[in-house]
Amino acid sequence: MPTQPDFSISKEKMKNNKDISILIIYTGGTIGMVHDPVTGSLVPIDFRHISDHVPELKKFGYDLHSISFDPVQDSSNIDPVVWVKMAEIIEEGYKDFDGFVILHGTDTMAYTASALSFMLENLARPVILTGSQLPIGLLRTDGRENLITAIEIAAAQLNGMAEVPEVCIFFDNKLTRGNRTTKMSAEHFDAFYSPNYPPLAEVGLHLKYTNNLISYPAKDQKLIVHKAFDNNVAVLKLFPGINRKLFQAVLNTEGLRGLIIETFGSGNAPTYQWFLDDLTDYINKGGIILNVTQCHGGSVEMGLYETSRQMLSAGVVSGKDLTSEASVTKLMHLLGRYTSREEVVKSLNRSLSGEIS
Repeated sequence: MPTQPDFSISKEKMKNNKDISILIIYTGGTIGMVHDPVTGSLVPIDFRHISDHVPELKKFGYDLHSISFDPVQDSSNIDPVVWVKMAEIIEEGYKDFDGFVILHGTDTMAYTASALSFMLENLARPVILTGSQLPIGLLRTDGRENLITAIEIAAAQLNGMAEVPEVCIFFDNKLTRGNRTTKMSAEHFDAFYSPNYPPLAEVGLHLKYTNNLISYPAKDQKLIVHKAFDNNVAVLKLFPGINRKLFQAVLNTEGLRGLIIETFGSGNAPTYQWFLDDLTDYINKGGIILNVTQCHGGSVEMGLYETSRQMLSAGVVSGKDLTSEASVTKLMHLLGRYTSREEVVKSLNRSLSGEIS
């Protein structure tokens, strides 16, 4: 595990006296950046003054509070230590706030959303992640609308309960389940895509929720926060001509407990005898291999073709329609949660929080 960073948290109460309370958690990322007037480079804003950049927040009829990481975390530096910190903030404020909005860099936002979905068992509050492609200090930023609507979604209630009690990503007028979402563009405002599950809400003139797609917890279930991760995992994307030395180098990584292989199409891989022998040997020694497709949509269907049938016989686990981000975080979560290989494999085969069909 990475060394625990020395986070300090600055809190700011932004507005009071209303019934619905929302906590905005600023972790870092483009959305919280402005241009320094001296150097011209991007620097984090003082989040206590976020309403100076988004004055519309003052018009909300909610009790808004904010909390900021110090130092802020570039999304490329996000890791399990930071996920645990986020989950602890939610855990500590769970009884005090009706919803949470996490402002996050876009590069690893889908990883964080997936991880939190597995960590926050029996979640009954909205946890909405958002960010932007352009800094909030720019006139043409997408961050302003993303932030305003994310807050509105986090505050939405239906019959006195949260309208969307899930970990979600809101970006460019679409609300998607966090562990079903992947980043698709480094340039366009519609940067995120949920390839195998429809949006939970879409925003136009009206904010339209698709309630039959939203997961609602059983009543009176206590929030359980899982904080253990094991990051002794690897991801290997297969390609035509992959050689045995590379494959063995990955499998022989010291301490490796699980390998995710990104396969072709519906879960297909080469039928080289050495490839099958090496993955079988790794599994027989107690390792776990999870098969996910490298396609942007669709599902692994092991056994559909001969090229995947032999992997299935060897004990490779089907990732079904998991995203790459969800596969990594789910495997790390399960390896941290269970010591038994059988329990990990069993849980990989079932949906924990709506991540697979």
